[in-house]
Amino acid sequence: MDRPVPSTLRIAAAIAAALAVCSAPRAQAETIAVFTKSQGSPIFAALRAGAAAAGKTLGVEVIQYLPSTGDTVTAQDKLVDDAIKDKPAAIVFDPVDYTKAQGAVDKINAAHIPLFNVNERLKAGDIAGYVGIDDVALARATGGYLIKAMNGKGSVVILDGPDGNRTAIARAQGFRDAIKEFSDVKLLAAKSANYARPTGQQVTAELLRSFPQIDGILAANDPMAIGAVDALKAAGKKSLVVGINASREVMDLIESGAIIGSGDYDSFAMGCVALELAVRSVRKEDVPKEVMLKTVVVDKANYAPVDQAYDKRDCPTLKSVAGQ
Repeated sequence: MDRPVPSTLRIAAAIAAALAVCSAPRAQAETIAVFTKSQGSPIFAALRAGAAAAGKTLGVEVIQYLPSTGDTVTAQDKLVDDAIKDKPAAIVFDPVDYTKAQGAVDKINAAHIPLFNVNERLKAGDIAGYVGIDDVALARATGGYLIKAMNGKGSVVILDGPDGNRTAIARAQGFRDAIKEFSDVKLLAAKSANYARPTGQQVTAELLRSFPQIDGILAANDPMAIGAVDALKAAGKKSLVVGINASREVMDLIESGAIIGSGDYDSFAMGCVALELAVRSVRKEDVPKEVMLKTVVVDKANYAPVDQAYDKRDCPTLKSVAGQ
């Protein structure tokens, strides 16, 4: 069965082969619809890859829905209508904009399709389960990692994410919480670099001109951390740098030490676990209402498993992530 689905990327799992390794009985129509945003972002590409990998292991068909015309609420709403017509057994949903997703949530609830929320937390609705990462805790751990590498003293700057962005606000809080734990660390300045490498380079260059000594740079995502490294190289200066996301694009810099660590925003694992929750629900098994992934900082000591193509990575199980 390989009919095209308009405006979606369809991934059909090898059901017969997967059934051999799956102990749970398979329902007659185990099709899981997965909604993500941003075709180009590695974060959401990883989430889709994790869901697809879990679907293959669990012996279900996974249909990926993502806007083909950009990250628009209207496009995602239309895809929700398309999915409901196809009557999937469950839906895994990451909203394009959580503040404007209630209409889509209400339609899914009205269709009595189990809804599993992943990544961006929905504001309301009948949500069967949620899988995500605590951005405050992740930034706090990443900030603490940097400051400990500075021996608990010195001066730091922060490259924040976009103003008003929920994730950026949480990471900003986490970084500042980490700094407050060390009385000998001074926060020189904090400025948004809009989650972008060029802006990260520009803002870091400005900060390097303003402050003669910067011991540490806390970047709220990896592209800004790479931009900071670019600026340091151009200025002929050195500073310890951390980022967040632990994306493959920073692995070479972690290996070289140009970036000493990155908080692991493991969206691949999120996709794996959210898909497993959906399948458990379809198979009438126990499902936790919430799974928050552990906070991990990726550095030279543990980067190798992350620095792999998605089809080479192991999909963590719910048991390994949450002990259930």
